[in-house]
Amino acid sequence: MLDKKKRTFLLLTNSIICIVFVILSFFLIRRYGFLFTLTVAASVFFLCLIGGNCLYQVISERLEYVTFNTLETSFLTRFVERLRFCYSLDDFFDTAADLLECEADCEVLYIDKHLDAVLYNSPSRFTCKPETLKTLNNNFPASWSDGVYFLDDALGLLSSCSGARGFFLVADEQHLYIFCRYTRLFDPAIYVLLFEEFKRFQTRIRLISRLTKVSELSREWELLAEAQRSFLPHRLPSITHMRIGAYFKPLINVSGDYYTVLPLSEYKTLVMLGDVSGKGLAAALVMGIVMNTIKNLANKEDLAGAVYAIDAAIKKMHLDDKYTVLFIGIIDTQCMSIKYINASMADPLILTRSPRGHNIKILASNCSLIGIIDIDTIQVAEQKLFHGDVLLMVSDGVTEVMNDDGEQFGNTQLYLETLNSNADKSPTELIESIRDAIVSFSGGKKFRDDVTMLVVKLDG
Repeated sequence: MLDKKKRTFLLLTNSIICIVFVILSFFLIRRYGFLFTLTVAASVFFLCLIGGNCLYQVISERLEYVTFNTLETSFLTRFVERLRFCYSLDDFFDTAADLLECEADCEVLYIDKHLDAVLYNSPSRFTCKPETLKTLNNNFPASWSDGVYFLDDALGLLSSCSGARGFFLVADEQHLYIFCRYTRLFDPAIYVLLFEEFKRFQTRIRLISRLTKVSELSREWELLAEAQRSFLPHRLPSITHMRIGAYFKPLINVSGDYYTVLPLSEYKTLVMLGDVSGKGLAAALVMGIVMNTIKNLANKEDLAGAVYAIDAAIKKMHLDDKYTVLFIGIIDTQCMSIKYINASMADPLILTRSPRGHNIKILASNCSLIGIIDIDTIQVAEQKLFHGDVLLMVSDGVTEVMNDDGEQFGNTQLYLETLNSNADKSPTELIESIRDAIVSFSGGKKFRDDVTMLVVKLDG
């Protein structure tokens, strides 16, 4: 339905442009001749084409919003949004009960074909009938191909949603049946989003299960570290007017440190660096939850909303003493500013050139720990930036490195001198200088914590 509306609008727009072109050409040829007419008409045609494409983009986005967020389709849209933040089968069951059963008046049946087990079914006569389960098992075995399918009243296949009794999703031998009398009213475009999110959910819970089993059985810790590293950027993005460097050195195979750099638009880039309390599996799980939450946020520019979402996701895991500190900000190279929230992170710094070296601005904490206590109203801070500025974010594994006298590196003149003398270098070279400085400061002793650094330099 959504694609049909878009095609109709595109056809109408192009038809109007062609009509304008023909009419304009007719009058101009009679008055000014063919060559002048061709030049003017072609110019008008291309201007209309550009304007029509811009209008088409705006209307398409509006149609998509209205289609997915109004009427019956909105139930499935909200289900997809909630599914993005489900980390266990219990989360999924709660979401299905709240949205599909209570609000949308649907019946749900979730079957693991690999285990030949019913994981969830709605407390209704239809889904609880032995005949229903028997028919579905006979019609759709474990070997059924992944995809979205529509069901008729006899639980057979239909080629479209027209007249369907319901539909079901198949992903990795997991069958999710949703029975709904008004299935025909759902916009077909929503099924693509629902299927993709259902597959991501399957991948997510398998990964969490894998991490848990690896830890419980003390198996290959490198396997756990490899799974954890998959949450971190494989490579840093290339962004106009910005150079970026990163360093990640876990104390053991797994780490509670994390970072990411996400371009949001031509001028805006999200940066984040954080540290989870403790070590081991629980810290790795929380780290994965934080990264997944940020990745799936619809509005990544809402920094306060992002922090609240991370806080809620961690608390849902019921890990008691687990929490995270983090710094999250959005760099705007057009307005030359950074909006940020510092949730008790080791103070990030902005290094700005001055006649006598570099001025150092501290982006102080303006939010409490995340995931363990109630968070009050969050204030987003803002700081002006200048061309050539360097944004330095480090975990406490850098600032809290101690020498033989018990002095912390972050409190020393050596730290400030290292920053001042290397701030004009590339981000990678600055990181290497800091790393060498903490190795020298600690007397070459082995680090006692994870060490993570993220540096952003604004070209000027």
